[in-house]
Amino acid sequence: MTWFGKRTSAADRREWRPRIGILWIVVLLSGHGWNAFADERLPWFENGRPTIDAIQAVQILQSADQDGLDPDDYQASALARIVDDARRGTRQSSESESEHSALMTQAMEQFISDLHFGRLDPRDLYPSFKVPPKQLDPAAYLRQALAGHALAPAIRNVAPQLPLYANLRQTLANYRELAKLPAMQQRLPQLPANKLAPGQSYAGVDLLAQKLLALGDMAIAETAGADYKGAVVDGVKAFQIRHGLGGDGIIGKGTFTELNTPLAERIHQIELTLERLRWTPLLMSDRMIVVNIPEFVLRAYGTKDGAPGISMNVIVGQALNRQTPLIVENLRYIEFSPYWNIPTSIAKAEVLPRLHRDPAYFNQQGLEFVGKEGQVVTELSSANLDAVMRGTMRIRQRPGPANALGDIKFIFPNNDDIYLHHTPAVALFARQRRDFSHGCIRVEDPVALAKFVLQDQPEWTEQRIRSAMDRGKSATLRLKEPLPVVIAYATVIVKKDHKVYFFNDIYGNDKILDAALRKQGSSRRSARQKALSLPN
Repeated sequence: MTWFGKRTSAADRREWRPRIGILWIVVLLSGHGWNAFADERLPWFENGRPTIDAIQAVQILQSADQDGLDPDDYQASALARIVDDARRGTRQSSESESEHSALMTQAMEQFISDLHFGRLDPRDLYPSFKVPPKQLDPAAYLRQALAGHALAPAIRNVAPQLPLYANLRQTLANYRELAKLPAMQQRLPQLPANKLAPGQSYAGVDLLAQKLLALGDMAIAETAGADYKGAVVDGVKAFQIRHGLGGDGIIGKGTFTELNTPLAERIHQIELTLERLRWTPLLMSDRMIVVNIPEFVLRAYGTKDGAPGISMNVIVGQALNRQTPLIVENLRYIEFSPYWNIPTSIAKAEVLPRLHRDPAYFNQQGLEFVGKEGQVVTELSSANLDAVMRGTMRIRQRPGPANALGDIKFIFPNNDDIYLHHTPAVALFARQRRDFSHGCIRVEDPVALAKFVLQDQPEWTEQRIRSAMDRGKSATLRLKEPLPVVIAYATVIVKKDHKVYFFNDIYGNDKILDAALRKQGSSRRSARQKALSLPN
């Protein structure tokens, strides 16, 4: 006898059947809600036989890994055995059939919830990540899908309807196939002198060419020989660009490490990004701004088709101790020629020590003190510096060429006081890695961003925007309509050129998410094992 392609013995089936009756306990101990017995039983079985919907449901659950989910979380194997047994005429008591239906219902509801909302609540990891109200009821959604016998399309519709999600889902399947290739399972031999430049000989050129060809970085196969040159160099350049390594064709330590990264790690990277996309409310508005921290890029989306209206480089918070938090908020104001109210932590740690060493820095940077009642003091004195240390005064920077915020600030009120702004240090945008800020996000092309933000306020022409930025007098503009801003974290994306790009986990957020998911998975497994160890 076979259960969905797996042959089982009569002894196996005898061992399995006594445990079916307690499987519903697994659901309770796994922390899943339970309403299947309270509601009318869903039609998974008719006269002891599984319906087409039941067979299809099992196939869906067994394929959960196609979305980076774990079929074991939904009892896919157990339900496959139940359905296969019923298909072959094994008699079920009415009590068993009721329990089996309840298990199927609960598994499908949990799968729908995980696929739509994600397995974890992002607020447990990122307190600033505002999640919009949940609009989907998994139980009602499942019943509606079954009523129309449209389970498969309903499940695909419940997943994030984003081009990036669909592209990454396909990429996940592609990389699982790539991982099976012999060339992708081998490490490249050590480089000569820890670096390989075009024109040098290298024992691993042929294997390198095979890897690049499989990954799509070389368009056609050609005899590589023993010299690192020609199409292989071009392939390495393409690989470097896709992995945030520039593109000079020289294989140094960083490129060598990326070339030897096991595809299993890339696959897991994709799975983690799919999980984050299930949290991210990227369809909450026709227009929105998304910053991807590991990529150091801002994209402003003007329509729901997923095509960005504008894209630009950004500078984010330092990885060591000034990380930019993940945030979902509404952009509400633009401040032209802004003051920089220097945070107390930065004032005490950086600005005050500098002023003690170099008093001329005060006037050079256009600094001033502000008292608790709002009085402005433009004279540097030890008493005022002490007042800042005590918290009875604060220090700020006036609008002007030296202002750290540049000449424009985009404000989306949040608990972390993070905002978008320009900067006088424009040379930093040319760097490959751009985590230099104290946490706020510096934008490369503030005029283009302001034009996008103010699209529905046509009186704000480019000329007027530039004039307000150059005036040197602070002025705040309230937007007619709030504009969603998502500060996101994706270490792998598929761009409009259909190529897959990987980025370093600069904040270790992939590791944090992986640990949280492993903990959740361990909890679910422990619950199942505990349930199955109960006396029958």
